[in-house]
Amino acid sequence: MRFNRMLLSATLVVVALVIQVSVLARLHLPGAVPDLVLLTVLALAMVYGHVSGALIGFAAGLLADLAPPADHAAGRYALVLCVIGYLAGLVKPETGQLKSATGPMAVVVAAAIGSTLLYAGVGALVGDTAARHVGLNSLLLTAAVYDLLLAPFVVPALMALARRADNDPLAEAGSSKAADVSAGWLSSGTGLRIGGQRGGLRVKAAKARVARAGRIKGVKRL
Repeated sequence: MRFNRMLLSATLVVVALVIQVSVLARLHLPGAVPDLVLLTVLALAMVYGHVSGALIGFAAGLLADLAPPADHAAGRYALVLCVIGYLAGLVKPETGQLKSATGPMAVVVAAAIGSTLLYAGVGALVGDTAARHVGLNSLLLTAAVYDLLLAPFVVPALMALARRADNDPLAEAGSSKAADVSAGWLSSGTGLRIGGQRGGLRVKAAKARVARAGRIKGVKRL
């Protein structure tokens, strides 16, 4: 991953995690908590592709595992978001532009349901049965509804920001300026123009000598 991608991804993931822990988790909504970190990973994965999506998902999940109040084994949510980020990156449009909102919304619903099922499945493997007591069906429904309601305000904005940062117009302006400077240096500082001017002077001097000789010969004939 390029440096601007890593910097933007780290900033967005940290901001999303802080908002999720300090604001969304304290709303005490019934069922699941709106997963802003998941939506951030989805948006970045659908712009950067499956490899970057997996890396961003793993880092975001690990950060969420370690952030207080953490009540589960570290690495559990990292595995979930790594898989989700990889799969979301596979649906990245070839042109980079989305033709409609249907595709991203379907990805959000599938990711919300898939991440909840995968998280509960990994928890069952390590002996965590909290999902059974809360109600898995309730968690699936509320996770899909909350993330779907939050997605139109988060996913398009983050995807547009990621595309803009990835294009890096400042770098393009700097490279074009450097190209102009190098072109000017080649045309004026390497002696190519001087050589061309010297060549032109030689041609003009030769023509002048030929014309002078013709006039002298003409005088002799007279």
